[in-house]
Amino acid sequence: QVQLVESGGGLVQPGGSLRLSCAASGSLFSINDMGWYRQAPGKERELVARITSGGTTNYADFVNGRFTISRDNAKNTVYLQMNSLKPEDTAVYYCKADGMLFSRSYFSKWGQGIQVTVSS
Repeated sequence: QVQLVESGGGLVQPGGSLRLSCAASGSLFSINDMGWYRQAPGKERELVARITSGGTTNYADFVNGRFTISRDNAKNTVYLQMNSLKPEDTAVYYCKADGMLFSRSYFSKWGQGIQVTVSS
């Protein structure tokens, strides 16, 4: 009933930039929190950044001002602008959305994940 489609990943050199997008679709009544998480090989999935419907954001410490999360509520889309990328940012990045369906049931949905590789 809810689909999340991520785009924008790929290979980038250290110091470069990428912009990830995640579009939600389906029987959506409202979306509360949207966020980005990542999982590197052999490590647990971790929060990168999240944003509420009102625009309040929070970031993981490792972001250190390099990434910016934003959302377009009209398009049900969340973005992650990543600058000054480092090799340690290499991971599969996952979008997550929480909200309510038209049936008034709550949902919590993960995207399929998108690879980001930072390498020279």
